[in-house]
Amino acid sequence: MLTQLEVKKSTTNTGVKIFSFHGELDETNVDTTFPNIIADIGEFAGNRTLFHLGNLHYLNSKSIGYIADIAQRTEDGGGKFALCELSSEVRDTLDLVGITSIIPVYDNEQTALTELSK
Repeated sequence: MLTQLEVKKSTTNTGVKIFSFHGELDETNVDTTFPNIIADIGEFAGNRTLFHLGNLHYLNSKSIGYIADIAQRTEDGGGKFALCELSSEVRDTLDLVGITSIIPVYDNEQTALTELSK
């Protein structure tokens, strides 16, 4: 049985792609979710992407690997990648593995968009 997860995609007028996660990322949905996101991002060169995680309540280690991969591919392509509005559960997990020390994290979406649009 698949765990409930919804990912909404939007793009700002400055070209920042926003992916808003609602639910949980686990073994039942991670391998179908992230390939779709990577396809939606498309070319990583110069891309600016924001993951809004305020309504994500759980993510497994494979999810963290995908996030780190997307961040690295974006950075390698000269783009920008950030996370915002992390739920307390997700922040604790990402802090524990050190992701928050290598990927920019913002308390709110507007601040993140301002930084990504520079």
